[in-house]
Amino acid sequence: MKEPIQTQLPKLALVFLLSSLSCYAASGLSLQDFRAHDPFILPDAKSQTYYLYTSVTSGALPKNRAGVVAYTSKDLQLWEGPKVVFEVPQDGWANPAHGAWAPEVHFYNGKYYLFVTLHNRDKLLPMGPRSRQTTHMRGTQIFFSSSPDGPFEPFENRSAAPPELMTLDGTLYIEDGKPWMVYCHEWIQITDGTIEAIPLKDDLSAAIGEPIMLFRGSDAPWIQPWQAKADDPPRTFVTDGPFLYRTKTGRLLILWSSWQEDGQYAQTLAYSLSGRLIGPWRQAQPLLTDNSGHGMIFKTFDGRLMLVAHHPTMSPQSRARLHLLEDPGDTLRIMDADTK
Repeated sequence: MKEPIQTQLPKLALVFLLSSLSCYAASGLSLQDFRAHDPFILPDAKSQTYYLYTSVTSGALPKNRAGVVAYTSKDLQLWEGPKVVFEVPQDGWANPAHGAWAPEVHFYNGKYYLFVTLHNRDKLLPMGPRSRQTTHMRGTQIFFSSSPDGPFEPFENRSAAPPELMTLDGTLYIEDGKPWMVYCHEWIQITDGTIEAIPLKDDLSAAIGEPIMLFRGSDAPWIQPWQAKADDPPRTFVTDGPFLYRTKTGRLLILWSSWQEDGQYAQTLAYSLSGRLIGPWRQAQPLLTDNSGHGMIFKTFDGRLMLVAHHPTMSPQSRARLHLLEDPGDTLRIMDADTK
């Protein structure tokens, strides 16, 4: 018996939506052909495929829905996508209309883990003593999947860092076999933004300790304090996009980003003097000073060391750009750039 028209309509709408998303995806794309802000590349050994994750672009999801898309490539030159791999849950702490930032997917202990920064502007947080900005719920939540294509499921309905802190850009770091999430504590809430770390359970399902502060944005001598108006005193320091890397000689460094005195965004490094996450950390001069930032490091299937960062830094103009790196042992050097 034919179904009533009332039950057919939702199915027809779903078919139309999936068809629309399929048409939206394309193949043979270069990195300059699609927007990518805070790009993260996972070289998936199982499929010998590179996955580039970024936040949802216009048209990939219905209005007021946020999520994560993936582009895939076999050679880092030609890309296919976008494919929606994650949607912000409708029944979670975050508001799906308020965006999803800085997605990262890590393969760890046989599973794929999505770290993504979510928001709820309707839920206000305490403001710092010098903050003049409105603070609201923002934090990195961790999801898991058996596939780099998703779907990604939540462990619990909260961010990994304490929810009363306004945080973002969480990344995974393993030290002595123990997982940590390293993230930024927003300058909006504390004026002088920090990079912090919190220990996680072995399965990454929740935090198991208190955050530790690694360093402040103002520790970098080149950083530009932000001013709301030209006659305001400089008062805030932005920290953005941490990612950890250990060099061939065992030196531990963090990539992170902020604003320079000339108003350009910069990709920079800091070094742990102890070789441990706890630091202390010493700031280096920026790696990239051409309005690039929020970078991460990966190895290609043929063994090359690469940095991917977005350029320019403001969306929707931002695109993913690849840089060949050299690791001489105690630092990193950019060898060239692929701007295709």
